[in-house]
Amino acid sequence: MAVVASAPGKVLMTGGYLILERPNAGLVLSTNARFYAIVKPLYDDIKPDSWAWAWTDVKLTSPQLSRESMFKLSVKNFTLQPASSSESRNPFVEQVVQYSVAAAHATFDQSKKDSLHKLLLQGLDIAILGSNDFYSYRNQIEARGLPLTPDALAALPPFASITFNAEESNGENCKPEVAKTGLGSSAAMTTAVVAALLHYLGVVDLSSPKDQQQENDTGDLDIVHIIAQTAHCIAQGKVGSGFDVASAVYGSQRYVRFSPEVISSAQVSLAAWLLHPIDTHLILSLQSGRSSGPAENTHDCQCNRPVMLVEQSATVLNVAIKGAPLQEVILEILKGKWDHERTKFSLPPLMNLILGEPGTGGSSTPSMVGAVKKWQKADPQKSLDTWKKLSEANSDLETQLNTLSKLAEKHWDQYKSIINRYSTLKPEKWVEQATEQSQEAITKALLGARDAMLRIRYHMHLMGEAAGVPIEPESQTQLLDATMNIEGVLLAGVPGAGGFDAIFAVTFGDSSSHLIKSWSARNVLAMLVREDPRGVSLESADPRAKEITSSISEVKIE
Repeated sequence: MAVVASAPGKVLMTGGYLILERPNAGLVLSTNARFYAIVKPLYDDIKPDSWAWAWTDVKLTSPQLSRESMFKLSVKNFTLQPASSSESRNPFVEQVVQYSVAAAHATFDQSKKDSLHKLLLQGLDIAILGSNDFYSYRNQIEARGLPLTPDALAALPPFASITFNAEESNGENCKPEVAKTGLGSSAAMTTAVVAALLHYLGVVDLSSPKDQQQENDTGDLDIVHIIAQTAHCIAQGKVGSGFDVASAVYGSQRYVRFSPEVISSAQVSLAAWLLHPIDTHLILSLQSGRSSGPAENTHDCQCNRPVMLVEQSATVLNVAIKGAPLQEVILEILKGKWDHERTKFSLPPLMNLILGEPGTGGSSTPSMVGAVKKWQKADPQKSLDTWKKLSEANSDLETQLNTLSKLAEKHWDQYKSIINRYSTLKPEKWVEQATEQSQEAITKALLGARDAMLRIRYHMHLMGEAAGVPIEPESQTQLLDATMNIEGVLLAGVPGAGGFDAIFAVTFGDSSSHLIKSWSARNVLAMLVREDPRGVSLESADPRAKEITSSISEVKIE
């Protein structure tokens, strides 16, 4: 009865910062880095006296972290409580379990509710695994004296363990030694667990072919998306743009965010439900603005999180004070007006996404976003002008890439010939090679894409300087300029909010080897991540049994 689902990590190629506000769009690519969730019964049989049980058991296992936690799930109101105070906590998965079970109860008729009750009494055994690509292993590679190449990454065992620092003297939970690579691990993990649980409980059926799911009938995927977005926002303590969850569910796309109100209004009910029992005095004091500000740490205990959420909206305070059951709150969320926009998108044919890890340390996206918002308020006219120019450059890049896809479909032989030829040439030589009209059109679109990317980088850099944050710091600028001058590289940039986390490049055909050599000489580790346009998927088996690894078939080291 085990169900295995997976969801991909992401790279936000365009739309950094702008995507936070409607109607700005972003191009987000899903990748071959995936999180896996395995859900199965904890017990083989239901005990005879189980009909009287008010709680059932939930086991959460993270093999890479060497962690196993036990929880008690109420079969009446679906609250999840740790079995002991020493249990490690994962707020994302905890919210997912509660909301997924509540969604099942809210949407089932009585006969299905009876079957759900019996299924829950067998307990839930949930295991979570993340591809190595979500984490940085360059320190381990350097410690072994190995070169910084994709081969060294490929030599790591699948789902390599993540070691921890020694526990702090004050008893605080220790932190992983391995840094993240910025692929949206929490969104991919949340989506994978939601998909596995909802399929296991019978709320959705993800067994139909992926292309049919994504093109014709996305009803089941939409349910996965809504529950995943809600759980992710509540666990984070804020309503983000949601592009990372959307790409984890639907795959590569052009994305325009949903209106925050669809979640923030429901958050009041969820917050009040989480407070349990409801403290009406607290809610009313929050309504009048007499509460303290929220903590920024998204891993704070649950008792802090509702305080922040209740502040965000007073539209359903009456419902909150009445204490609507969780399943009713979830049902309202499912019925809400989810007005996000998504259009299928992927890179043109024969083009590859490659990520590089400079090893210069990570960046705090929330603090950078906060600084940009502060700058917007302080200098609205200049920020509006910058955003307008940045939006135009983003649109131009999208147009040129879509044009290339259309030209590839219409003039495949010429397109293939041009891409193969340019894969060995530096950009300044491209124009000389275009001799026919169709070749000129392809070359014009390629150069147009490069120009649009340069303008995106320029305005992102200016925005960073104005806001006082390193969106494209000087070290990244030098690296990106050098990257865009390598044979076979179409464009390069910093993904998402920018900073020091990683850089991306789009290359032609088999030209990746030139880039990998150049990056290695600059102490940049080329990752195994590639674009994979698939979204959430139902897997046939436990990935550890299949020994799933990131593919490097496209990487050729000469």
